[in-house]
Amino acid sequence: MLVIMAKAPRPGAVKTRLVRSLSSEAVTDFYCCLLEDTLSLARSLHDVEVSIMCPELDVSELAHLAGREVSVVAQKGEGLAAGLTSVFAHFTDVHQRRTIAFNSDSPHLPPPVLEDAFKTLAAHDVVVGPTYDGGYYLVGAKASHPTLFANDAMGTSTALDRLTSRARDLQLCIGFAEPFYDIDVSDDLKRLTAELRLAPERAPRTAAWLKAWELAAGQSRTGTGKP
Repeated sequence: MLVIMAKAPRPGAVKTRLVRSLSSEAVTDFYCCLLEDTLSLARSLHDVEVSIMCPELDVSELAHLAGREVSVVAQKGEGLAAGLTSVFAHFTDVHQRRTIAFNSDSPHLPPPVLEDAFKTLAAHDVVVGPTYDGGYYLVGAKASHPTLFANDAMGTSTALDRLTSRARDLQLCIGFAEPFYDIDVSDDLKRLTAELRLAPERAPRTAAWLKAWELAAGQSRTGTGKP
């Protein structure tokens, strides 16, 4: 089971740290592309069921966006920690199946990395995909561990360290996926733009949006287009 942690694409609600580089409306459009490409990535995996976990108020909008093939489940509580706790409480309580929670802004992740994460989870209690900024882009388990995601340090440079520390306190065996990056700040956006310029097939909707954005930005700088 691959569960995408998502929010409805509304201005001011998603990728808020990117507003220094993009307008609020542009951030929302960009996030829609990231999410749609992430869903395509998830569907490309062999024999993996896909779901979305989101705040309760976002269920209807995301269900419309995701289509019938993907179930959308409301998390219990607010915030990312509550969402992650909800993933494993909901999907592993009855059947202890391998379940991975995956962020909605890494559609450029090579599919083999996700496939290897499921293999790693088969031999460990928990699998974690570290990001270069000290966080993590995926976390997986085969059982619910309610205290694993304490409501602190989420989205900070100490998130990974605190997660692994709590896992060890719970005497859980941890495996790691390949380190990667997600899209939080302008440097991430620049890196993604450069990579998708060379390989747009990795995230085609996002690549097309970024190409149009670059073109519009270039025209604005040269005075040949609208600002």
